[in-house]
Amino acid sequence: MTLAHAIFWFVVIQRLLELAFARRNTRILKEQGGIESGRGHYPVIVLLHISWLVAIWLGIQRDPSVRWFPLSIFLLLQVMRLWVIATLGRFWTTRVISVAGEPLVRRGPYRYFAHPNYLVVIGEITMLPLVFGQVENAVMFTLINLAILGWRIRVENAALERRRTLGARR
Repeated sequence: MTLAHAIFWFVVIQRLLELAFARRNTRILKEQGGIESGRGHYPVIVLLHISWLVAIWLGIQRDPSVRWFPLSIFLLLQVMRLWVIATLGRFWTTRVISVAGEPLVRRGPYRYFAHPNYLVVIGEITMLPLVFGQVENAVMFTLINLAILGWRIRVENAALERRRTLGARR
């Protein structure tokens, strides 16, 4: 197995573990009365991420070399990703789930950014293809991701605003 293949499979396994954690959290949040917003965009996000990984895999099959500078940035983004997940804890999901009465998270990276997870995802979708010299994949998937995240952030902001409004009325 080449280093490129090992990096790729690390990312795939990481994503699968995160999905299991997110599904668990989603189930628990819904059991606690959590409301899901934006179900319509979720399959589009899943399709984007699967397509992104398939495109990277196909590129690695042609050229398994690794670029170290983008890899170092990608690894730094993984630290940021773990910081986001650790900060949100039981509230971290891949869906938009809001539980009335729960306070908004304002610590960790959320002290500095409204949506740090999405900044990490933008960086990852751009940098991982560049690790393997796949400039076309980096550009194409970054642009598609930005369009989808625009949709997602509007949905999430609306859900958070409803929660703030309800909390202010209490």
